[in-house]
Order: sequence, then structure tokens, then C-alpha cells
Amino acid sequence: MSKLALVTGATSGIGRAFAQRLAGLGYDLIVVGRREERLKELVAAHPEVNVRGLAADLSTDAGIDAVAQLCGTEDITLLVNNAGVAHYMPLADLSAEKARELAHVKTVAPAMLTRAVVGGMQARGEGTIVNVAGMIAFSGPAPSSVMPRRAVYAGGLAFAVAMSQTLSAELEGTGVRVQVLCPGVVATEFHERQGMDLSAVRRMSADDVVTASLRGLELGEVVVAPGVEDAYLLNAIFSAELAAFNAQSPELASRYRGN
Repeated sequence: MSKLALVTGATSGIGRAFAQRLAGLGYDLIVVGRREERLKELVAAHPEVNVRGLAADLSTDAGIDAVAQLCGTEDITLLVNNAGVAHYMPLADLSAEKARELAHVKTVAPAMLTRAVVGGMQARGEGTIVNVAGMIAFSGPAPSSVMPRRAVYAGGLAFAVAMSQTLSAELEGTGVRVQVLCPGVVATEFHERQGMDLSAVRRMSADDVVTASLRGLELGEVVVAPGVEDAYLLNAIFSAELAAFNAQSPELASRYRGN
């Protein structure tokens, strides 16, 4: 039986690298993006497998619904929620339109597409969901000197981490795997589209990010951080979170009590 992967944000960067790698591994593909010409190029570049392009704007309800409907009718083996948009700026400067776009692309779309595939994956007893986030998901405690500020963007990536970890636990024993992929700065068009020149900054390649993701699946890692050498640092974060969660009490903490 052929393997079918659906990749969002497939026309450039990490999404394109995923599509190319998966085609090489024999996956049939549904590639989703906003730029129809690039989708056609991607389809033509991989005659060795069946590649279908779907032009959809995941910053809109209509775009999300169109892809989710397709997800619900196909036996998708691997879903890669990779579509992204940045809009790095303080919340007070973020227009309502851009805030809505961020929320749709980074939270609503991954949630709805994952929801659309997970039932079928459970019924078949296999499947993989990869949510592409980033190390900015862990930047919340950073001081104000760290720029640019990006509260909505960082919150969207943190959502991907929490959703993926929780969903992985929900699906334990079903044969369905969940991963959240958290690269650092990657050499793609992503920052250029935000008007940011990172040409002088050392950046990981999109191919290396995909390599980390696929190896992380083999290792059984739910949170994959391609550029973090010491995995203990991530484990320490998650252990501290669980310790705080388990330390809650119905009694008011003493530091909040009046004198």
C-alpha cells in the first residue's frame, strides 16, 4: 500500500525540503501552499511519485476548511503542519489583520488539520503527525532586551509544543506518532519575507532540519530540537513543568496571603 504525506507550506524552505525528501522515500504527496506556480513546479519535479498540488491560504477559514476536508477523505500516512508566517513586532503594533493571520496559520490550521487526520490514523493503527514550531516557543522568559518582540508568534509556537506533547500522550498505544519540530534559525526565505537580513548569521539548512525530524521519529522523540546538542536541557524544562503542575494545591500559596 502506498504511503501518502500531506505537507503544508510546501513551496519553500522546510516544507519544500520535507516534500523532496519524502518523495525520495517513495511517499505520494499532497503539497499545500499559496503560490500556485511553485506548486506546479514541485509537482513536475517529482514524476517518480504521485504529487498533487492544492492551492490554499491557511490564514483564512475557507483555506483551512478546504485542506481539512481533503484530509478527512484521504488515507494520509504522514501530516506535516509546516505553514508559517512571522510578523515579528510588539503586540501593540500588530494589526488586527496580521494577528488574525498568525493565529490561523500557527494555531487554528494545525489543530483543524490534525483533527481531520487523527481519527483515520487511529482506525488504521498507524500514522505520523509532525507540527513544525521553533525554538522561539521556549523564549517566553527572555528579558525585554531580546528583540524583536513577538508575543503572538511565540505563543503560536508554544501552542504547537503543548498540543503535540498532550496529543502524543492521548494517542499512546494507538500506533499514531506525534512530533513537534523546533529548529532555530534556518536558511530559508522566511526571514527575508519579513524584511530581515540574516545573511551574516549562521543558519541551519532546511535539509538538516528534515534529517533531524526523521531521525527523531526513529528515536521516539516528541520534541525535536535539531540544533540543541544537550538533550538534558529540554528534559529539564519538561521535568520542571511537570513538577510545577504536580505541586498545585487547593490551598492559597503563602506568598499570596495577606500580612
